[in-house]
Amino acid sequence: MSDLLNMELLDEDKDAQKGRYMTFKSGNEYFAIGIQYVDEIIQFQKITVVPETADYIKGLINIRGKIVPVIDVSLRFKQPPFEYNERTCIIVINVKSTVVGLIVERIAEVVTIEEENILPPPSLGRTDKDSNKFVYGIGKVGDSVKLMLDPDKLLHDEDVNAVDQASTYTEAEE
Repeated sequence: MSDLLNMELLDEDKDAQKGRYMTFKSGNEYFAIGIQYVDEIIQFQKITVVPETADYIKGLINIRGKIVPVIDVSLRFKQPPFEYNERTCIIVINVKSTVVGLIVERIAEVVTIEEENILPPPSLGRTDKDSNKFVYGIGKVGDSVKLMLDPDKLLHDEDVNAVDQASTYTEAEE
Protein backbone atom coordinates (compact mmCIF):
# COMPACT_ATOMS: atom_id res chain seq x y z
CA MET A 1 0.00 0.00 0.00
CA SER A 2 2.75 2.48 0.92
CA ASP A 3 4.59 1.71 -2.37
CA LEU A 4 1.46 2.71 -4.29
CA LEU A 5 1.23 5.94 -2.29
CA ASN A 6 4.90 6.71 -3.00
CA MET A 7 4.36 6.11 -6.73
CA GLU A 8 1.35 8.46 -6.69
CA LEU A 9 3.43 11.12 -4.95
CA LEU A 10 6.16 10.72 -7.57
CA ASP A 11 3.57 11.10 -10.34
CA GLU A 12 2.23 14.26 -8.66
CA ASP A 13 5.80 15.59 -8.45
CA LYS A 14 6.26 15.01 -12.20
CA ASP A 15 2.98 16.77 -12.91
CA ALA A 16 4.08 19.74 -10.79
CA GLN A 17 7.30 20.01 -12.84
CA LYS A 18 5.53 19.85 -16.21
CA GLY A 19 5.97 23.10 -18.09
CA ARG A 20 8.48 24.49 -15.55
CA TYR A 21 11.88 25.67 -16.78
CA MET A 22 15.05 27.05 -15.22
CA THR A 23 16.19 30.04 -17.26
CA PHE A 24 19.72 31.41 -17.43
CA LYS A 25 21.76 33.92 -19.38
CA SER A 26 24.60 33.02 -21.72
CA GLY A 27 25.99 35.72 -23.99
CA ASN A 28 23.12 37.94 -25.09
CA GLU A 29 20.57 35.13 -24.99
CA TYR A 30 18.33 33.58 -22.37
CA PHE A 31 18.00 29.81 -22.37
CA ALA A 32 15.54 27.48 -20.65
CA ILE A 33 16.06 23.91 -19.48
CA GLY A 34 13.34 21.64 -18.09
CA ILE A 35 13.32 21.81 -14.29
CA GLN A 36 13.10 18.00 -14.14
CA TYR A 37 16.73 17.85 -15.33
CA VAL A 38 18.05 20.23 -12.66
CA ASP A 39 19.48 18.62 -9.52
CA GLU A 40 20.84 21.77 -7.89
CA ILE A 41 22.49 25.14 -8.46
CA ILE A 42 25.85 25.78 -6.82
CA GLN A 43 28.31 28.64 -6.62
CA PHE A 44 31.24 28.59 -9.00
CA GLN A 45 34.14 26.64 -7.50
CA LYS A 46 37.64 25.43 -8.29
CA ILE A 47 37.76 23.16 -11.34
CA THR A 48 40.31 20.40 -11.95
CA VAL A 49 41.28 20.56 -15.62
CA VAL A 50 41.17 17.32 -17.63
CA PRO A 51 43.72 17.36 -20.47
CA GLU A 52 42.81 16.47 -24.05
CA THR A 53 39.07 17.15 -23.79
CA ALA A 54 36.95 19.51 -25.88
CA ASP A 55 37.50 23.19 -25.07
CA TYR A 56 34.00 23.60 -23.63
CA ILE A 57 34.63 20.82 -21.07
CA LYS A 58 36.28 22.86 -18.34
CA GLY A 59 37.10 19.90 -16.09
CA LEU A 60 35.83 18.25 -12.92
CA ILE A 61 34.47 19.47 -9.60
CA ASN A 62 33.85 17.66 -6.33
CA ILE A 63 30.32 18.00 -4.96
CA ARG A 64 30.06 16.34 -1.56
CA GLY A 65 32.43 13.56 -2.65
CA LYS A 66 30.91 13.04 -6.10
CA ILE A 67 33.10 13.93 -9.10
CA VAL A 68 31.10 15.96 -11.64
CA PRO A 69 32.26 17.12 -15.10
CA VAL A 70 31.51 20.76 -15.92
CA ILE A 71 31.01 22.43 -19.28
CA ASP A 72 31.02 26.12 -20.14
CA VAL A 73 27.70 26.76 -21.88
CA SER A 74 28.96 29.83 -23.75
CA LEU A 75 31.84 27.85 -25.29
CA ARG A 76 29.52 24.93 -26.07
CA PHE A 77 27.27 27.29 -28.03
CA LYS A 78 30.30 28.86 -29.77
CA GLN A 79 29.70 32.21 -28.06
CA PRO A 80 32.56 34.46 -26.94
CA PRO A 81 33.96 33.35 -23.57
CA PHE A 82 33.02 35.42 -20.53
CA GLU A 83 34.94 36.23 -17.37
CA TYR A 84 33.74 34.23 -14.38
CA ASN A 85 32.55 36.43 -11.50
CA GLU A 86 30.40 36.29 -8.34
CA ARG A 87 27.22 35.83 -10.43
CA THR A 88 28.68 32.86 -12.33
CA CYS A 89 27.17 29.61 -11.12
CA ILE A 90 26.91 25.96 -12.01
CA ILE A 91 23.59 24.29 -12.78
CA VAL A 92 23.97 20.60 -11.95
CA ILE A 93 21.82 18.51 -14.28
CA ASN A 94 21.28 14.82 -14.88
CA VAL A 95 21.64 14.04 -18.59
CA LYS A 96 21.91 10.59 -20.17
CA SER A 97 22.36 9.11 -16.66
CA THR A 98 25.40 11.34 -16.18
CA VAL A 99 25.51 14.23 -13.73
CA VAL A 100 26.95 17.30 -15.47
CA GLY A 101 27.54 20.88 -14.32
CA LEU A 102 26.69 23.74 -16.67
CA ILE A 103 28.69 26.93 -16.10
CA VAL A 104 26.38 29.86 -16.83
CA GLU A 105 26.79 33.63 -16.55
CA ARG A 106 23.81 33.91 -14.23
CA ILE A 107 20.53 32.29 -13.31
CA ALA A 108 17.47 34.26 -14.41
CA GLU A 109 14.34 32.61 -12.97
CA VAL A 110 12.09 29.58 -12.95
CA VAL A 111 9.20 30.07 -15.36
CA THR A 112 6.18 28.14 -16.56
CA ILE A 113 5.91 27.82 -20.32
CA GLU A 114 2.76 26.17 -21.60
CA GLU A 115 3.08 23.74 -24.53
CA GLU A 116 1.14 26.07 -26.82
CA ASN A 117 3.74 28.81 -26.18
CA ILE A 118 6.63 26.68 -27.47
CA LEU A 119 7.32 27.10 -31.16
CA PRO A 120 9.77 25.14 -33.33
CA PRO A 121 13.08 26.98 -33.83
CA PRO A 122 13.33 28.92 -37.09
CA SER A 123 15.73 27.54 -39.67
CA LEU A 124 16.71 31.06 -40.83
CA GLY A 125 17.72 29.71 -44.21
CA ARG A 126 20.25 27.25 -42.83
CA THR A 127 20.41 23.87 -44.48
CA ASP A 128 22.85 22.15 -42.14
CA LYS A 129 21.34 19.76 -39.63
CA ASP A 130 23.43 21.16 -36.76
CA SER A 131 21.97 24.68 -36.94
CA ASN A 132 19.59 24.03 -34.02
CA LYS A 133 21.06 20.91 -32.51
CA PHE A 134 20.80 22.17 -28.90
CA VAL A 135 17.60 24.20 -29.23
CA TYR A 136 14.37 22.29 -29.74
CA GLY A 137 12.04 25.25 -29.45
CA ILE A 138 11.40 28.91 -28.74
CA GLY A 139 9.42 29.57 -25.57
CA LYS A 140 7.29 32.71 -25.38
CA VAL A 141 7.32 34.21 -21.88
CA GLY A 142 5.44 37.50 -21.71
CA ASP A 143 7.17 39.86 -24.14
CA SER A 144 10.39 37.84 -24.25
CA VAL A 145 11.55 34.56 -25.73
CA LYS A 146 13.69 31.80 -24.24
CA LEU A 147 15.68 29.30 -26.29
CA MET A 148 14.54 25.87 -25.12
CA LEU A 149 17.48 23.48 -24.66
CA ASP A 150 17.57 19.76 -25.26
CA PRO A 151 19.94 18.67 -22.46
CA ASP A 152 20.52 15.26 -24.08
CA LYS A 153 22.34 17.02 -26.93
CA LEU A 154 24.66 19.19 -24.80
CA LEU A 155 27.26 16.42 -24.62
CA HIS A 156 28.38 14.18 -27.46
CA ASP A 157 28.53 10.49 -26.56
CA GLU A 158 32.34 10.56 -26.83
CA ASP A 159 32.40 13.52 -24.40
CA VAL A 160 30.30 11.56 -21.91
CA ASN A 161 32.74 8.63 -22.20
CA ALA A 162 35.77 10.92 -21.76
CA VAL A 163 34.43 12.61 -18.63
CA ASP A 164 33.21 9.30 -17.20
CA GLN A 165 36.72 7.85 -17.62
CA ALA A 166 38.33 10.96 -16.15
CA SER A 167 36.00 11.03 -13.14
CA THR A 168 36.54 7.31 -12.52
CA TYR A 169 40.30 7.86 -12.65
CA THR A 170 40.07 10.84 -10.28
CA GLU A 171 37.87 8.92 -7.80
CA ALA A 172 40.36 6.00 -7.82
CA GLU A 173 43.19 8.39 -6.88
CA GLU A 174 41.40 9.67 -3.75
